[in-house]
Amino acid sequence: MANEQWPVHGEITGPLVMIGFGSIGRGALPLIERHFKFDRSRMVVIDPSDENRSLLDERGIAFVQKAVTTENYRELLTPLLTKGDGQGFCVNLSVDTGSVDLMRLCRELGVLYVDTVIEPWLGFYFDADADNASRTNYALRESLLAEKRRVPGGTTAVSTCGANPGMVSWLVKKALVNLAGDLGLAFEEPAQHDREGWARLMRRAGVKGLHIAERDTQRAKKPKPLNVFWNTWSVEGFVAEGLQPAELGWGTHETWTPANARGHDEGCRAGIYLEQPGANTRVRSWCPTPGAQYGFLVTHNEAISIADFFTVRDADGTVLYRPTCNYAYHPCNDAVLSLHEMFGAAGKAQPIQHVLDEDELVDGIDELGVLLYGHEKNAYWYGSQLSLEEARELAPYQNATGLQVTSAVLAGMVWALENPEAGIVEADEMDYRRCLEVQMPYLGPVRGHYTDWTPLEGRPGLFPEDIDAADPWQFRNILVR
Repeated sequence: MANEQWPVHGEITGPLVMIGFGSIGRGALPLIERHFKFDRSRMVVIDPSDENRSLLDERGIAFVQKAVTTENYRELLTPLLTKGDGQGFCVNLSVDTGSVDLMRLCRELGVLYVDTVIEPWLGFYFDADADNASRTNYALRESLLAEKRRVPGGTTAVSTCGANPGMVSWLVKKALVNLAGDLGLAFEEPAQHDREGWARLMRRAGVKGLHIAERDTQRAKKPKPLNVFWNTWSVEGFVAEGLQPAELGWGTHETWTPANARGHDEGCRAGIYLEQPGANTRVRSWCPTPGAQYGFLVTHNEAISIADFFTVRDADGTVLYRPTCNYAYHPCNDAVLSLHEMFGAAGKAQPIQHVLDEDELVDGIDELGVLLYGHEKNAYWYGSQLSLEEARELAPYQNATGLQVTSAVLAGMVWALENPEAGIVEADEMDYRRCLEVQMPYLGPVRGHYTDWTPLEGRPGLFPEDIDAADPWQFRNILVR
């Protein structure tokens, strides 16, 4: 669709290189076409699979069928990113590509960069010789922060800017502003970079913690076959993160720690991990449509970055306040069944892995938001309730889950073009109002909901449980044991 029908947010004056052309890459393409001016003759897509190549051929966009590896990335990418005049842009939407190395190269070349996850090189997630601490997203994030400290400022590289991580960090700020207003607090909204101001506002609002609370109700037209993994977004990405240790930001209000929990000796120390896989770990949570639900405690970068961003310290660095933060993800039912089969086979992934596209699904929504809990109003969920039907009307080549991701990539690209010398930035540090302004047209209904639900509802019930009845929002009550 011609971009004259849509607002043009900026111009990419140099070459445009997209790494990865799976479900997210092909969904991002029409949004890039709609909202940017760019030289199509200098756009290149790189992917080891040519499954979606026809979409590029019909647009006259160059395609390179190769995997980007630690051995070839400099030789492969440098000429593509520096072809002709202007400032290039690298959009990394791939798996098994070392994000920190790629953004380092881009910044050396003066090229803008965005990705959706701090991705390691091939082999990281399944390295049997590595201990679990080194396989965490905490460790991956610390490698990013080390690079940020090593070379501060400079050309903008936007890290972890998908739906989550990414958009949810913007939703947290918006939800906090809404909550603080509803609580009657007198406050001035902090500046985007004012970590201390945002953290103190969350503390004043009485927030003990938050869930990235998601429910995907999209349904396939046909039942899932045996020995096949179905999902509404990257199966490779979901399996990889699902087999990492369960991980969360650890708050100052917690009085109990799981026996298999481990902390970190270096870095920001905002998180812990459990000695068990995240996609085989359940937590109690809440979303507006289903109400109370189980979610999987899958590790995500935002669980650590949000907890870190909203930390209050005194003058000597002692932590005075930090919210607990974890992902509570209920994927589509076919993905839940796929996980059950995979873990039943001792974690061996099915040989056939497939992303359900918009034509294979019949209905449903991806309800993705943030649940701020423990304050005077108990709990507040704020987020996107995008349906499959709306996603089909808004943009081609993607379901509701995909559009939440690709529209966040769009927002990250716009922000980078408007702030080209911001250095390495996480979504938590970006202007949430500007980013949501760009993204909102693609999110369907975006609403806030208060709820009286707590993880103690209906408990202990028929069987004895080890719960903390005095404080409903202890992680002791949230973790399913």
